Amino acid sequence: MSHQRGHADHPNHHDAQGAGADLADLLDLDAEVLSEQLHAVRTDIETLADSPVRSILDLGAGSGSGSFGLLAHFTGAHVLAIDASQEMLERLRRRAEQLGLSDRVSTLCADLDKTVPGPGGADLAWASASLHHLADPDRTLAQLAAAIRPGGLLVVIELAGLPRFVPDHAPGGAVESRAHALLAADRAADMPTMGSDWGPRLTRAGLVVELDRTILVDLTLSTPAAGAYAAATLTRIRERVADRLDPTDRGSLDALLAGGTSDVRRRTDLRVSTQRRLWIARRPAASTPQA
Repeated sequence: MSHQRGHADHPNHHDAQGAGADLADLLDLDAEVLSEQLHAVRTDIETLADSPVRSILDLGAGSGSGSFGLLAHFTGAHVLAIDASQEMLERLRRRAEQLGLSDRVSTLCADLDKTVPGPGGADLAWASASLHHLADPDRTLAQLAAAIRPGGLLVVIELAGLPRFVPDHAPGGAVESRAHALLAADRAADMPTMGSDWGPRLTRAGLVVELDRTILVDLTLSTPAAGAYAAATLTRIRERVADRLDPTDRGSLDALLAGGTSDVRRRTDLRVSTQRRLWIARRPAASTPQA
């Protein structure tokens, strides 16, 4: 993929040249904080699947949070986890070993703009916040469709931006809003498909969209995991925008991470507010030849 992974766009994007442990931790925190919403997606898959899910492709697998969630839900399945970062895949393999899942996980280091699994029999392909990095989405989606068996499913989860954590009226809320506005302008230039409607692209790839729904997240969470998630996300935002903020705004953003009373890890008014969109599309079953 043409991953501009220096961008603080979403937890599921990893620097192909070497992702840090802090980013991998952020991926895991994202899955932990949004566990209820992700469980609902896996239930949607189970409802739509035409047979037991046995073979899964995880496209842009990162630290493996998506892979392990799928393996826990589909207990007879095997995952091929694909990512452009060897470091992420090594972490994923270590985690699989710790969980006793090594025999149910394989890995492939590949850039989906260059290498897509060949025609095969995958029951399910999972792409969580990874497709907007594609340089040529229509070409890659057509290849991905061929990697799914007839009747199999492709699950796409995409988002328009990073989660918000501090209420607008609260200390730090205004600067968080301004930082997000800067990131939105970056994304419009660098990742124009982020936040777009992937339904037409899935249809052009020869798939039939069977579910298209918005995942709304608005949680009041004053928990250690939520605080760590907020701090990790805001740290990545700061790395991206600090040099474009005026000194007052930069100081306000730093206060959210500085360990004082405004620190997001200590706040009781912390919220996790984000919006994602889910598409589940099916590769049509082969037509029956006429007698």
